[in-house]
Amino acid sequence: MRSVTLTLAAAVLFVLAFPPFSQAWLVPIALALYLEGVSRSPHPFWTGALFGWTFFAGLIWWVGKLGLIAVAPLVIAFGLYPGLLGLVIKRFPQHLFATAVGGWAAMEAIRVRFPVGGFEWGLAGYPMADYALTRAAAPLIGTTGWGVLLVALAAGLVLARRGNWSPLAASGGLILMTILVAALVPQRGRGEERMVAIVQGSTPCPLEHCLNERLLTLEQHLALTRLIPAAGADLVVWAEGSTGSFDADPILVPEVAKAIGAEATRIGADFLVGGDRPLSDTEWVNALVAFDPSGSIVGQYLKRHPVPFGEYIPARPLFDWIPALSQVPRDMIAGEEVGVFDLGSGTVGTVISFEGNFARYGRDAAKNGAELLVVATNTGSYEFTSASDQFFQISRMRSAELGLDVVHAAVTGKSSYFTDGGVHGETIEFLEQEVLYGTVHLATGLPTLYTRLGEWIQGLAVVAGAAGLLRHRLSVRR
Repeated sequence: MRSVTLTLAAAVLFVLAFPPFSQAWLVPIALALYLEGVSRSPHPFWTGALFGWTFFAGLIWWVGKLGLIAVAPLVIAFGLYPGLLGLVIKRFPQHLFATAVGGWAAMEAIRVRFPVGGFEWGLAGYPMADYALTRAAAPLIGTTGWGVLLVALAAGLVLARRGNWSPLAASGGLILMTILVAALVPQRGRGEERMVAIVQGSTPCPLEHCLNERLLTLEQHLALTRLIPAAGADLVVWAEGSTGSFDADPILVPEVAKAIGAEATRIGADFLVGGDRPLSDTEWVNALVAFDPSGSIVGQYLKRHPVPFGEYIPARPLFDWIPALSQVPRDMIAGEEVGVFDLGSGTVGTVISFEGNFARYGRDAAKNGAELLVVATNTGSYEFTSASDQFFQISRMRSAELGLDVVHAAVTGKSSYFTDGGVHGETIEFLEQEVLYGTVHLATGLPTLYTRLGEWIQGLAVVAGAAGLLRHRLSVRR
């Protein structure tokens, strides 16, 4: 019973580390309680899974706004991972540090890719976006690097309680050294200024769907855009879902492209315009279309990572019997190209909505020369919940680890800017209709170490943990 109490307390504290509570300092305490709980439990898999299920249910409960069919598979599937890790930790009690650090790193590496493309929301390192000192180290180690250091600190706390203080001293020293090195290493340069205008036009029927929704949404965005003065912006961003359907898509409807292009010419700005474009009765694409100041379409980016059970149904014939899935009549066709536009306003990297919570897509853009990153999203389905603030935390860390200013645009809100390594700018709140202006800088100099090497700390942790267990097994055989 004590192990269950520890595990539930761990899950609650872990939830409190994320928005809307944002008590990031609780992360190592929560992880320490989890490690203690599974170590004590006679049923480590179920104890660990209880932690996972409680944590994810408390963190992403708002996905339930889309229905139980949307949130339940996420919570159940990804909540199993801490259960599997619990089995490993219990199996090798003399090697808690190695199994905790290496196992946690392996768990996070796998769960961001499997099943159905993975889920990165709730990684242990994301709360470190809340502190300037820890954000400053993100260009070196990334979000996952912070996850490794925090679980090492947690394992050190558990072992210190058992009388072994060396791991706690080592992990604490490593964290301090990482922060010190980050303070000494030059950050990416901040180059030319650009004025960006996020047009948060919202929809004509917030919190529901209505007749001619995309066409009316387009008209609302055009009306707001006409308030931007000539030469008032270098880049104008319309978020995901600002256009689309058969009657309001700039690729399908020449009149729509002409109207948007006319505004690009009048302002003298590049435009990025989000929209969901039907291809047939069964397929569609989620796109960002780029216009240059001449009013011409100069390219498009197709979202590469669709939302399972939201934008497509995996193995659809197996799930046709579930009535709720009739709300997803078409399957999104994923794009294949990295989202980078060479525009007059700069080399702009792009990700769309769900992709923005995966570091690999933003990193792809940075590796391909992006000087600025645009996250175009639509969190309107989640209403007045913590979804937007949790996504903000992710974009804030992405700005830090990639060394790029981030434009975070949502069609119904919230929208904001993250500049200078994750400094949070002015915000348009949910359902407000407004143009939000922000000054960003194009990144200069070499890409960050994280951009170049990716999850290198995570990889080292997995290898070190596996090596420790292998050494133990060989010594036992002798």
